[in-house]
Amino acid sequence: MKTKTRNILIFLGLTTAVVGGAGWYFLSGDKAQLDIAQVSGPSPEITAPRKEIFPTINVADVKPWGPNEAPKAAEGLQVARFADGLDHPRSMLVLPNGDVLVAETNSPPRENPGIEGMVMRLLMNKAGAGVKSANRISLLRDSDGDGKAETKTPFLEGLNSPYGMVLIGDTLYVANTDAVMAFPYSEGQTKITAKGRKVLSLPAQKPNNHWTRNLIANADGTKLFVAIGSASNVAEKGLEVEKGRARIIELDLATGKKRDFAVGLRNPVGMAWEPSSDALWTVVNERDMLGSDLVPDYLTKVEAGMHFGWPWNYWGGYEDFRVEPRRPELREYTRRPDYALGTHVAPLGLTFAEKAALGSGFANGAFVALHGSWNRKPASGYKVVFVPFGDNGRPAVIRDAKGKVTGGLPVNVLSGFLTKSGDAKGRPTDVTIDSKGALLVTDDVSGIVWRVSNPKVQAKPVQTAMR
Repeated sequence: MKTKTRNILIFLGLTTAVVGGAGWYFLSGDKAQLDIAQVSGPSPEITAPRKEIFPTINVADVKPWGPNEAPKAAEGLQVARFADGLDHPRSMLVLPNGDVLVAETNSPPRENPGIEGMVMRLLMNKAGAGVKSANRISLLRDSDGDGKAETKTPFLEGLNSPYGMVLIGDTLYVANTDAVMAFPYSEGQTKITAKGRKVLSLPAQKPNNHWTRNLIANADGTKLFVAIGSASNVAEKGLEVEKGRARIIELDLATGKKRDFAVGLRNPVGMAWEPSSDALWTVVNERDMLGSDLVPDYLTKVEAGMHFGWPWNYWGGYEDFRVEPRRPELREYTRRPDYALGTHVAPLGLTFAEKAALGSGFANGAFVALHGSWNRKPASGYKVVFVPFGDNGRPAVIRDAKGKVTGGLPVNVLSGFLTKSGDAKGRPTDVTIDSKGALLVTDDVSGIVWRVSNPKVQAKPVQTAMR
């Protein structure tokens, strides 16, 4: 089939799938043959790839929460709205005084030409992600401590698809899609008007499909770690546009020098320090179009010098034959991820439970926001899960006498974002622990920040915010 004819068929088929038309059964896509639990945990089943000539499209229609609706919290927990009416809220940062910063943000304008770009825009609009970026960070303040923010005000505006935020002393670092910026900050202030200074330029070359740039600092605040996703699925636009991408970089703030900390990470987003080991962990969105059972997205420990294989291989050495030129010699040096979260679940937010007050069942482990799939049938993700950890700083996996995993798989913390009819009420994006030990969850499609708490656990004391 000639390329032009094939592209036209793909466009017509995908357009039909997106708008919900009838027919085009040959474009119905690949259906999962494994349960999501079988592709989760430390030893997921890795099947043979089922290459998709026509991409599997399964994008949930967005039908946001009604005024009295909410997702379902795990047994013993309760959920309420901390704030709503936000414009595509994504990442969060809890300040020392208890205020919460939330990035109201989305991708830069997508200018992908031709059929591919048109289809991508259709998919984004269907998933509720086609809105223009507000390009601001807002401040949420719960003045009376009732678990709901009475104050919601623009804190920092005029940004460029901001995502990561870190406060070190009196400096707030913000990662735009194309640069890390630094702004002066004073505790209790409700707005920053300073222009800010550029600390580091970041790659944002087109196609900038994975546009988020997350930030985390080391314990003494001397270094920043920046997560940078790939520009494409599997370098199909060529390796030149992937320079400086699909990695976590380390920036020395005193000298301005940077280095690649870990590479071969297709789209790392959430980052957090595991409290017992002080090791850096991240969640990664893996590649698409190898079938509904491949490839598991994952949670993994990251150390200096590690290579996780993208784009040439996945899950510790399975070669992706779509990528040219091949690099078979790289397989023996590829790091296998620690823990699979399921295929196409799209993990974005990550935080550990060290400061959480949700009860003993959620005392040691990681909370992960699974944004939800588009390339899997049936859909996966669309929830917040908890991965239990052991005292060794790693997931607490339980095996039987034959070595089969019988426990330690992800536990649902907040679900119900996807209805039985397949509609999306919302999409969880980021997670963090507030100053009282509750779990905050951004829901970008519905514009809500949810607050998950345990009514039987005494709230932790909070510092008094400057009023």
